[in-house]
Amino acid sequence: MSWSGFWRPGSRHGNHDVGREVLEVLIQGQKHQLTVFTRTAAPDLAAHGVNLIQVDYNDRDTLAGYLGGVHTVLSFISPTAVEAGSAQKNLIDASIKAGVQRFAPSEWATRSSSGIAGYSMKDEVHEYLKEVNKEKKVLEYCLFQPGMFMNYLSFPYPSTKHLQIFGLQYDLQNRRAIVPSNIDFPMTVTKVQDLASVVAEAIDYEGEWPETGGICGSRTTSSELIKLAESIRGPFQIETVQAEAIEAGRLNTSWIPLIEPPSLPPGMDVRAFSEAVISSVMAGALRGTWAVSNEWNQLLPNLKMTTVDEFLRDIWEGKP
Repeated sequence: MSWSGFWRPGSRHGNHDVGREVLEVLIQGQKHQLTVFTRTAAPDLAAHGVNLIQVDYNDRDTLAGYLGGVHTVLSFISPTAVEAGSAQKNLIDASIKAGVQRFAPSEWATRSSSGIAGYSMKDEVHEYLKEVNKEKKVLEYCLFQPGMFMNYLSFPYPSTKHLQIFGLQYDLQNRRAIVPSNIDFPMTVTKVQDLASVVAEAIDYEGEWPETGGICGSRTTSSELIKLAESIRGPFQIETVQAEAIEAGRLNTSWIPLIEPPSLPPGMDVRAFSEAVISSVMAGALRGTWAVSNEWNQLLPNLKMTTVDEFLRDIWEGKP
């Protein structure tokens, strides 16, 4: 039986949530022995036969020992974690030393070089992977990039078991949206459950992994997405923001979706934090970074992907 190594940090949001979606599909598939590197206890995973190991990510030799016999490592460390870059580099070094064949760094969102605040670690780790493979390929890797998760468009209605969703600049419940002035932009939206299915299939894929692994549920634009939402929900109130203000992190709109992850420090200004997050997401969109490629759609043509039309109608038709 092949092995899949699965690394998760001790965080309670972000890429860890995506990792739990992927892990659930792998558990259900019952094809692989799964090992989770963790900093915290997870009895729910142990009950499903997952091998849990508490590790120190600064100890590469011990990491390498734990990775003996592991075929594939999937990393879901939060890109905003202080130690994110060094921890992943240590994990890469340990994987190479242990003879791991495949590695997926913590991507799970935009295309590379997004310029989004907090995502610089992704580019740093990608550069490190290219460096270790410069002379010869010692570790096959893939940047899994699904674009934006369409699950966020269901807020406040749940559409996923583990991914913590919150409101974005498209507020379908209240029929309103925030958009850049006189600028439309392309975007890729993918259901997180479809990403998980792609990763499960990719683990068993017999060919070589593509370096960039784009995943596409639907390709759309900001204006097309609003038009689709209006066809289901009715007319939207649209507020516009100049591109310069978005790049500067200032929206100055009558409303801002509030984002309150469990890790938000007590006393932090939630509105200011939310404005910074949404403006960063929108700034990335202006640069086209949410429009990802579709390598895995081409490599796995038989895998059914949910379209944004199907998703929105399933969630919102008949809602007040």
